Amino acid sequence: MRPVFVSGCFDNLGAAQVRFLEEASRLGPLTVFLRDDVSAAALLGHRPRFPFEERRYFLEALRWVAHVEALDQSCPADALPTSPVASLKRLAKDEAPVWAMADELCDIEPLACRAGPGKLEASSRAGLEARVLGGKAVAGLAYTAPPIAEVPAGPSTPGQRRVIVTGSFDWLHTGHVRFFEEAAAYGELTVVVGHDANIRLLKGQGHPLLPQAERLYMVGSIRHVARALISTGSGWLDAEPEIAELRPDCYIVNADGDKGDKRAFCEAKGIEYIVLAREPKPGLPARSSTDLRGF
Repeated sequence: MRPVFVSGCFDNLGAAQVRFLEEASRLGPLTVFLRDDVSAAALLGHRPRFPFEERRYFLEALRWVAHVEALDQSCPADALPTSPVASLKRLAKDEAPVWAMADELCDIEPLACRAGPGKLEASSRAGLEARVLGGKAVAGLAYTAPPIAEVPAGPSTPGQRRVIVTGSFDWLHTGHVRFFEEAAAYGELTVVVGHDANIRLLKGQGHPLLPQAERLYMVGSIRHVARALISTGSGWLDAEPEIAELRPDCYIVNADGDKGDKRAFCEAKGIEYIVLAREPKPGLPARSSTDLRGF
């Protein structure tokens, strides 16, 4: 398949941007040319909400993204740096790489990702194929969880271990990504996302900020996650029906999720219970959904 690339700031990644990246990746292996902080500020008209390294970490965690390259202010909004594009052209051999852009109907950053006369002209001049993805092409947040395979007979090997984590994951951020990354090191990771009614039950009116379909889609887009499911129970153990079906080897929580008799439940079921310290990826700021509600 031909290499595909997009360019943009990808600040405050949400479902619309991730859906655009997913659609672009269907055209071929996807490289993201990511604007650095100075370049992003010039395009956005304000300092990006999230610094470059944090934006790159999130993008690299998406299953749709093959590679991320930095793009600085020396490259105008309607152009791309010569050297990386030349590398993509070499990879493409006899075919033109694809520069994927969004049309005006896509609800994503208007200057950095969307098509325009300058970009279309620049792509033609560089021998690239410009592919404009329409609003309808990126509409919808379809996610289908892979089926749960039969539990192997006998003791589980490290590669066969099943891991489950649960939570609301309202406004997915790099703290969640890091949690998934660490949890996946223990085995195949299933994430059970709390359904809307239960999040309201536990956290009150105004929660969740985002509907369950959007939260499920975002979680399922992270490469560390083998599957994502919506819970069907209630209370702190709203994932009990999913746990019964999955039959996990271990249930992992972070420090502030160690509540609601989860430990006692796991002891009764013979499930290993692991509490991870809530620490960000080294070099990145700590994040919480509560703090981000004001962004």
